Amino acid sequence: MTSSTDSGSGFDTGTELVELIVDGAVATIKLNRPPMNALNLELQQGFKAAALEISKRQDVGAVIIYGGPKVFAAGADVKEMADWDHKTASLWTRPLAESFTAVSRIPQPVIAAITGYALGGGLELALCADFRVVGDNAKLGLPEILLGIIPGAGGTQRLPRLVGPAKAKELIFTGKFIDANEALTIGLVDRVVAPDDVYSEAQAFAEQLAKGPKFALRAAKNVINRGLEVDLDTGLEFERAHFAELFATPDRQTGMQSFIENGPGKAEFE
Repeated sequence: MTSSTDSGSGFDTGTELVELIVDGAVATIKLNRPPMNALNLELQQGFKAAALEISKRQDVGAVIIYGGPKVFAAGADVKEMADWDHKTASLWTRPLAESFTAVSRIPQPVIAAITGYALGGGLELALCADFRVVGDNAKLGLPEILLGIIPGAGGTQRLPRLVGPAKAKELIFTGKFIDANEALTIGLVDRVVAPDDVYSEAQAFAEQLAKGPKFALRAAKNVINRGLEVDLDTGLEFERAHFAELFATPDRQTGMQSFIENGPGKAEFE
């Protein structure tokens, strides 16, 4: 079942396996396929629909992806894939990639709130977020190599950009799981808390971000993400253009006027 509060209307993700919950300026994409949130095709299409909806909404300032109190997502549904041949795999990899790309392109800041396992496609989904808040019971990894395949939803591309190629190769080549503290050490995750505090920690962070200047936040995310994919000169041009464009926004007027009148850090953005 999908639901929405403080948003005027609900949104149907097309499946009961994914909820889209809007509370104030924070949206939560909730995975709901117990016991392990295996990412079958239906669930993938559900979080794609939620991501596309959130991307259009001006009332949402930050987003949480949450798998529940026990597990984030333990990878793809291997039973669903076991009988695939090359032709079938080729057919389904495009919608698979499109679902994860939709999450990575959400313009608002996105936080993955992770308890328990985030493996394979589950970790690849978390890599689509800007930040990862994890419980100290978390286990993370890309074990596809143990099935005779490789990550197919962005793991070979997003993980090296986050932790560097050598550490990414170690995780992908061995398929090993790492715990929360090691993940924090290598820069794979950003905060480690008690499992019961994962969602509340992510929510507090999301609420903080949602109070910020939404135009500037979206611009910063876009420039950083696009800049990682191009040469420095092109990235600097992206930055210059976005910097100039923000002078046409009410965020800039509010922030600078507040700074002049009250000092830094006191602006209240609409």
